[in-house]
Amino acid sequence: MRVSARADYAIRAVAELAASESSMTTEMLAATQDLPRKFLEGILGVLRREGIVVSQRGLGGGFRLARPASEITLADVVRAVDGPLVFVRGERPSELHYDGAADDLLKVWVALRASVRGVLESVSLEDLAKGTLPAPVTALLADESAWESH
Repeated sequence: MRVSARADYAIRAVAELAASESSMTTEMLAATQDLPRKFLEGILGVLRREGIVVSQRGLGGGFRLARPASEITLADVVRAVDGPLVFVRGERPSELHYDGAADDLLKVWVALRASVRGVLESVSLEDLAKGTLPAPVTALLADESAWESH
């Protein structure tokens, strides 16, 4: 599974908003997370249309979360900028069909989707901003092999 730059940048930007007590401009978000400003502008536009952030123009304007950080999961943000969490050849696993020796491959893709959902839907922006990841996520991190590339 790959996490797109859009999803990574979107999560980093909204994590900053979750940690902030006031609105933040695109420039502030880009500088804080070392993100390309123009690319971030497009991402914030998508997040605004998808109801993750709201924007305000004028003095003291900028972006803020559209609802409490505890109510927005990482899965919400990824879906807003990239669509469904797991695709296989551009299709959702539930739309696929395999025959013969690969028949159970569909079950593997669905299990992968469930696993990704399990992590991304369990972590809220508040969790991320406060550094308090849920126990099931931290349990996965306890396995040293999780940190190794294979």
